Amino acid sequence: MKNIKSFIAQVLGVVTALAFFTACENDDHVPEFTLQAASENVAFQNTFLAEYLLSTETANNIAERFVWNQVDFGVQTQISYQLEGSISENFDAEPDYQYDSGTLSETNASVTIKNLLAMAAGLGLDDDPATTDGDGNPNNTGTVYFKVTAFVGSGEGTDAVSTTSDVEQLTITLVEKSDEGGSGIQISSWGVVGSGYNDWGAFEDAPFYTTGTDGVYVAYVNLLDGEIKFRENNDWTNNFGDTGADGTLDAGGDNIVVTAGDYKITMDLNDSTYAIEAYSWGVVGSGYNDWGGAGPDAKFFYDYTTDTFKVGVKLIDGEIKFRLNNDWGTNYGDSGADGTLDNGGDNIAVTAGFYAITLDFNTGTYTMEEASIWGVVGSGYNDWGATPDFLFTEVNPGIWIAENVELIDGEIKFRINEDWTVNYGDTGVDGTLDDGGDNIVVTAGTYIITLNLTEGETPTYSLDAR
Repeated sequence: MKNIKSFIAQVLGVVTALAFFTACENDDHVPEFTLQAASENVAFQNTFLAEYLLSTETANNIAERFVWNQVDFGVQTQISYQLEGSISENFDAEPDYQYDSGTLSETNASVTIKNLLAMAAGLGLDDDPATTDGDGNPNNTGTVYFKVTAFVGSGEGTDAVSTTSDVEQLTITLVEKSDEGGSGIQISSWGVVGSGYNDWGAFEDAPFYTTGTDGVYVAYVNLLDGEIKFRENNDWTNNFGDTGADGTLDAGGDNIVVTAGDYKITMDLNDSTYAIEAYSWGVVGSGYNDWGGAGPDAKFFYDYTTDTFKVGVKLIDGEIKFRLNNDWGTNYGDSGADGTLDNGGDNIAVTAGFYAITLDFNTGTYTMEEASIWGVVGSGYNDWGATPDFLFTEVNPGIWIAENVELIDGEIKFRINEDWTVNYGDTGVDGTLDDGGDNIVVTAGTYIITLNLTEGETPTYSLDAR
């Protein structure tokens, strides 16, 4: 028996020793992952503008969408990226004057005009034409710097491996204000009223604007079949009609018969005359409405603060032009791809996205910027997104208009770029816009919807039935 126990003990000892040595051997062969230098340096892929024009009126618009290549560090793990911007080429400026995207998994990031405006403040730029730099030059242009870094994990520590792009210099320019009122044009005391516009005063009259000539006023207005007159201060004390339909303004005169459409109305109180002409600029093309075959052009609205015409629009990959009155008699393209409006010029190539487009006939130029565009969505309009939202246009800073929105009985909300990330409802049914608020109940009809998102004010909305 003793011999048997001794034999068993010897066997167990051998097994234990083998297990020990095997364990040690396995420990020596634990697999290791070795980070390698990037197979390709990270670099920007997008094309940069020669100059980025900045204005507080378009602060929420996208100034540039930075795009870069995907980087491979030779391991099967998540690669992260960080986009940085600064007023200093060494990226050591105060935090308020720098941009930091934070850690990103995607290979793109959008920088807004507001981000660049913060950098402009750090550079001491301003939009006052009366101020200059030390050399007497306009004090509204400067340079900012951007770079992107690709890394694994946190990108920090002694074993960190990363790659950083070349630094890209961007020229930013604040759009100088010509005077306190911007364009110098003001809303006059006169307006358009009637069954052809606002059911004889159910909501505010369509405004006339001042012009460069005293006593001459102009209105850009969408009319319905009906009648109109011109009155002062939304009141009947002073009003003009046209007795005789001869283009002469008559105090308290007959109503003026009009047909539905978009018009420019000029009223001259110096010689008591007026003129009504069809007038509507629009976006047309394969990038919007199949060159007019898929519906009317996207209408521009007048912005008196800049004396320009603006539209918020959703484009698809293709080409566009700008034309008057949904007709090819007068149209503009861009033959040099330089932002200049050329009469009958080349088509303008566009890529899919949401844009704010501005036509400036004073300078003969246009701008087209990716932007955050508000839209109408809901069971009262498009079955909560079954078809595109009805888009607004920012006609003046903070003031958004959606014209002739055909609603049905149901509910609506307002959201940006057909996405729910940012949306407004009305909790309390008090006309105040609430972030993520309750749906707004609507009844069938045709409406002009206005959003007042003026910075520093409580956001509000109005629905005016026509």
